[in-house]
Amino acid sequence: MLTPINITPKALEEIKTIISTKNIPLEYALRVGVKGGGCGGVSYALGFDLKKDEDQSFDIEGLTVLIEKKHVMFLMGMQVDFHESNEARGFVFTNPELPKRHDVE
Repeated sequence: MLTPINITPKALEEIKTIISTKNIPLEYALRVGVKGGGCGGVSYALGFDLKKDEDQSFDIEGLTVLIEKKHVMFLMGMQVDFHESNEARGFVFTNPELPKRHDVE
């Protein structure tokens, strides 16, 4: 099954670091979602959660990723990256179809 999002190697490394250092339970998966608001009408969210009936599950580089079925269309083509600079660090969503990046809230 094709995955709606791409996770860069740098973001994947950071997610795995969070899982190991924050003692995320093994049965939890990475949840990627959208919520109302933000400059484009939606903002993006990352977290860890248990699978629910309304979720689609994807394997991305050995990482289980959960996305609510109703959110998949909003995430199609998104890339999750991890940005680190002297001023800030965090996960960033970008869409190659759009010229602007969207930081995670």
